Amino acid sequence: MARTNNVTELIISGLFQDPEVQRACFAVFLPVYLATVVGNGLIVLTVRVSKSLRSPMYFFLSHLSLVEISYSSTVVPKFITDLLSKIKTISLEGCVTQIFFFHFFGVTEIFLLTVMAYDRYVAICKPLHYTTIMSRSLCHRLVAASWLGGFVHSMVQIIITLQLSFCGPNVIDHYFCDLHPLFRLACTDTSVEGVIVLANSGLFSIFSFLLLVSSYIVILVNLRNHSAEGRRKALSTCASHVTVVVLFFGPAIFLYMRPPSTFTEDKLVAVFYTVVTPMLNPIIYTLRNAEVKVALRRLWGRKVNSGLQ
Repeated sequence: MARTNNVTELIISGLFQDPEVQRACFAVFLPVYLATVVGNGLIVLTVRVSKSLRSPMYFFLSHLSLVEISYSSTVVPKFITDLLSKIKTISLEGCVTQIFFFHFFGVTEIFLLTVMAYDRYVAICKPLHYTTIMSRSLCHRLVAASWLGGFVHSMVQIIITLQLSFCGPNVIDHYFCDLHPLFRLACTDTSVEGVIVLANSGLFSIFSFLLLVSSYIVILVNLRNHSAEGRRKALSTCASHVTVVVLFFGPAIFLYMRPPSTFTEDKLVAVFYTVVTPMLNPIIYTLRNAEVKVALRRLWGRKVNSGLQ
């Protein structure tokens, strides 16, 4: 799959080496992952079945939750099972596959967060034209473009990886497969590949983050023309979005903007954005959104009533 490969299987060093600490991590991270799947799954289900959540914002939110489940599931299930294993291994093909889907879902989330910011901009800055601009067809095209953008980005990363040769060693100093740890194992110079990754991931994350921050600044400026109640509701919604943006982009920029030649992987930062952040998103959006909370109560009441009948 690469030019010359004597390595067919990789050993993953993991998060910690102490067996007791690994078992403790298993007891912590398994419930976190289950909460991620259940929480985001509930949002997807609630938006699909609730008639009160038909606006574009909730359509985008349901896709964001679907991406969160997929993004977390790319890394966390194997990470959790590896915590109970003495030797943690993955095939080279499996490693490249994990990298592909990790970046695919990660960048798709970036595009969806950008789309959600645009939706809030239109809703707050051009309220009279909102329904005309944010038509159903445009919403579907924006979501499709987000998925396509994630696919194209990830393909670039994989094409770069497939050009490398691996002839040993075969120990990845991480708890999952990512570009920088894998580059360290290549038996060829990866400085050019590192620059491409810096541009494709690091600079892309920074530009996307600055674009999102700028859009929310514009939204806040335009809120001066709204009523007190309108400002309160808009600020509540935007606060949720901004919180999610900061939680997602902060670790990504921290990791991918560092030069590959001096890169030291911070596993705890990686744990935050692969394990913790996907669980926090449904909590953030639910706690600050009365419509979602009401819809969830109705869905739960409907399930309880159907179970009693």
